[in-house]
Amino acid sequence: MAGMDNDLTFVSAVELAQRIRARELSAREVLTAHLARIEAVNPLLNAVVSLDAEGALRRAAELDEILIRSGPVGILHGLPVAHKDLLLTAGMRTTFGSPLYATFVPDRDALPAERMRLAGAVRVGKTNVPEFGAGSQTHNPVFGRTRNPYDPSLTCGGSSGGAAVALATGMVALADGSDMGGSLRNPASFCNVFGLRPTPGRVPNVPVKDAWFDLSVVGPMGRYAADAALLLAAISGPDPRDPLSLPEPGASLLQAPLARDFRGVRVAWGADLGGLPFAAEVLAAFEATRPGVASLGVALSDAEPDLRGADEVFRVLRGWQMATTLAADVARAGPDLSPMVRENVAFGHTLTAADVAAAQQQRTAIVHRAGAFWAAHEFLLLPVSQVLPFDVETPWVGRIGEHSMPDYLGWMRSAYLISVLRVPAASVPAGFTAGGLPVGLQVIGRPGDDWGVLQFAHALEGVFQAGDRHPDPTAGT
Repeated sequence: MAGMDNDLTFVSAVELAQRIRARELSAREVLTAHLARIEAVNPLLNAVVSLDAEGALRRAAELDEILIRSGPVGILHGLPVAHKDLLLTAGMRTTFGSPLYATFVPDRDALPAERMRLAGAVRVGKTNVPEFGAGSQTHNPVFGRTRNPYDPSLTCGGSSGGAAVALATGMVALADGSDMGGSLRNPASFCNVFGLRPTPGRVPNVPVKDAWFDLSVVGPMGRYAADAALLLAAISGPDPRDPLSLPEPGASLLQAPLARDFRGVRVAWGADLGGLPFAAEVLAAFEATRPGVASLGVALSDAEPDLRGADEVFRVLRGWQMATTLAADVARAGPDLSPMVRENVAFGHTLTAADVAAAQQQRTAIVHRAGAFWAAHEFLLLPVSQVLPFDVETPWVGRIGEHSMPDYLGWMRSAYLISVLRVPAASVPAGFTAGGLPVGLQVIGRPGDDWGVLQFAHALEGVFQAGDRHPDPTAGT
């Protein structure tokens, strides 16, 4: 698309926010550009659902008037955003990708959506998800399939697939995602955008059925680490309704600069996490990033944490959570519900209290063992996903090389094993295969060091510059 990179829709969120605050741009101008992009690109890729252009235009006009009268509402003043269709949004339907909720309109925002609104964001719509967020292939019976912007015949990943595609193609400036087993990191990698799975408790989420379940987190997505940092600052901070929420206020995150000297910082170059299979092209792309990482002057060594037992821990705790939160929906929908949801709920019902207790104890041992690893290394680098984007009609990857996958979760272990550790992890655009498909680098930090991960990601972006390359899904149309 001629001149695409000079369009307002590919200006970073940080720069857009600054220019709106300086009144060089109006919120209406910025929104109008993004709505035009949605009109041009969304019919081809199906990323943004439940669009409310009229409501967004009213909101942008109000924000322009407020800026003139009393100054910016907050750090996201005037930025067009979209919310994942698992996040409750007052007055805008939240379907969870399921026919059971195709007409459900919440009367309140989930806390992250509320905080984005209070920070001055302009809500344009919702982003597509798999049914109830199950799986890393974004399709559902309500809205259909979301396609990869680099090759529409391929998947964008999931479950935050709509968010990743909307960002990659300039439909929104920022988007929220969520991540239990890679649902934020995987589509970020597949679509060449940035996504951060924060430390559990960094971004409180209210309401939820189980406030103690910390495998699933809400996190920021953007085209750059600095954009995600801006969104993280807006949605972070304690809330008394979330017992796991961390005490640091979100605004404190912006007090330290993203720029940092990484010379001498100890970084672990991960291998295969105990023997996981990876597609050859993924490993080749991962190895190709090593010279760039080394160019930052880090002390790079081959090492990885001992994650024995993490696979069982993740599967047991995930199955238990799905059974206890989705059982009523499964009973209502019966065979019409996604088989991935039904199978996981059925598995959860086979678990006993002793199984769950054993998983929690095993997780404790894993986290304690990881303590020695984090004492010796500040960051761990891994591929985000074990495979490249695959056919959009394929439900899940059944085989990687000579290795058969046991189920639809099998090919996502390079992401979900990390979830067990309760650490921040980001997907950073790192390069492309010979065939033009993006591959993300997974940057994992110590527990609670979300800002360190953002700083390292920011430095790597300067080296790789892969995030400056944007897809053109309208080519040939």
